[in-house]
Amino acid sequence: MTITYKHYVQYYETDRMGISHHSNYIRWMEEARTHLLKEIGWPYDKIEEAGIISPVTRVSCDYKATTTFADEVTIVISVSLVKAARLGFDYKMTNQDGQEVCSAHSEHSFLNSSGQFVNLKKEVPDFFQQLTELVDEKA
Repeated sequence: MTITYKHYVQYYETDRMGISHHSNYIRWMEEARTHLLKEIGWPYDKIEEAGIISPVTRVSCDYKATTTFADEVTIVISVSLVKAARLGFDYKMTNQDGQEVCSAHSEHSFLNSSGQFVNLKKEVPDFFQQLTELVDEKA
């Protein structure tokens, strides 16, 4: 299963050359990830209320074309990896003309307030099962 999220490039996200700064793509990934989790009924605030935080442990981006102010960036996000304490997402970003501008991947772990790893499969089995089903639907 994939979820689609749209982002419109803001003026402040561009540099002096009028091109979106590369760091913004990471922020757009977070926007898309937040949107996906909300869509499946597990927004970040619900996860945090359960005493779980989810730090980013890995990010990779392959920039393919530039974006500029007012471009519409469509981000297709999917769950690519689910482990007991680790989660991965894939992202494909295209502009309003359908041109791919970035492909990316992020990985996240799950920790409690003491900084210890949380085993989602044991501690939040409903969330773990739902994430697992998202991966299975891609196959």
